[in-house]
Amino acid sequence: MHSKPISLQSPEITFTSKLQAAGEAHPERLCMHATTHHATTPQDQQQDQHFDLIRSTLYTPVIGDILDTLGLWHQFLPQPIQPIDTAMRLVGRAMPVQLVDAWGPQTSPFGRMTEALDALQPGEIYVVTGGSLNCAAWGEIMTATAKTRGAVGAVVDGFHRDTPRVIEQNWPVFSRGRFAQDAGVRSKVADFRCPVEIGGTLVSPGDLIVGDLDGVVVIPRRVEEEVITKALEKATGEKVVRKAIEAGMSSTEAFRKFGIL
Repeated sequence: MHSKPISLQSPEITFTSKLQAAGEAHPERLCMHATTHHATTPQDQQQDQHFDLIRSTLYTPVIGDILDTLGLWHQFLPQPIQPIDTAMRLVGRAMPVQLVDAWGPQTSPFGRMTEALDALQPGEIYVVTGGSLNCAAWGEIMTATAKTRGAVGAVVDGFHRDTPRVIEQNWPVFSRGRFAQDAGVRSKVADFRCPVEIGGTLVSPGDLIVGDLDGVVVIPRRVEEEVITKALEKATGEKVVRKAIEAGMSSTEAFRKFGIL
């Protein structure tokens, strides 16, 4: 739900201070998403630290609330896009992919799909959309390829297949559901690392993607630091409000005092 500006009797929480604290407390987690196939750079470490803070502290509802306060009202992808396993969470940068329909055997099967997979960088998320949703757009071998390249998840505006073999790789995939029908004679990748639109939400290369059981939200890069800083503050505020209510304060009084509901 919408909330008033937060007014708490606690020190202001900043993105930078939280990021630094996360790194000092858990230095071993900075490279947790890197693979042996990629050398870890200081930039990769900082990015992993950034993602780890978001993954461990934030959740999509509080991020969506902050985006609403900034006038960005259409940042959630359609509700049917869900994690294929309830334990999966997703934080990373969008690498958008555009699908189109195909009809029958193709001169270049799957179009530019292998190019798109091979172009994935550490910390990126394969975000794919397009076509008539008449086949699967993700599967076992795609998961293995993306994971090996250091990507951190896939968001499929369509279907996945090979479900048990995707889940056993312990790598986040969000989709509209399961469907075994193959893409080879039905769909192909037309372009990648290009802006795409999913359910009225624009997804640009490098946008921050966060996904959990409540959905997938897109944070435009131009407002990322502001959104994360304010979301961290609001998440802390919600804990204060919950404790106050559990201690006997009415929700009306709590909302009047803290401006959070």
